[in-house]
Amino acid sequence: MPLLAKLMILAMAAQALLTMAILVLMGRERVPRVMSGEIAMAAIAVDRTAYPLRARLLSNSFDNQFQLPVLFYVAALLALMLGGVTWLEAAAAGLFVALRYAHAIIHVTTNHLLQRFAIYTAGLAVLAILWLMVLFRVLVASPGP
Repeated sequence: MPLLAKLMILAMAAQALLTMAILVLMGRERVPRVMSGEIAMAAIAVDRTAYPLRARLLSNSFDNQFQLPVLFYVAALLALMLGGVTWLEAAAAGLFVALRYAHAIIHVTTNHLLQRFAIYTAGLAVLAILWLMVLFRVLVASPGP
């Protein structure tokens, strides 16, 4: 397998790892509170507001991993399917994932909205560039048999 394909797959794996890590942290915040009776199941059946702030921040961050990252996974898979990942695509993928980590860290710690928004916007810009690179390759690819 070519190095650039491995780098793209590693970027996807790093993004998946981030999602799973947030899920584990969220479970560590939520489950003990429900199991101890601190929070009634009826209080969380429809709404998250019964959870303390940290659990809600983790929950929001987890939900966020199913927004832009879904578009990232699709672009990354398309790049792999097009017969080889370019250096620019691999770099964009790595940068996008690094920005997602920064966004998640801000989200579950300080939750500084302006910093979080700036990181989110940078990630969106990198993702848009990745998509443009992939679409360009699709458009210039020679038709098959």
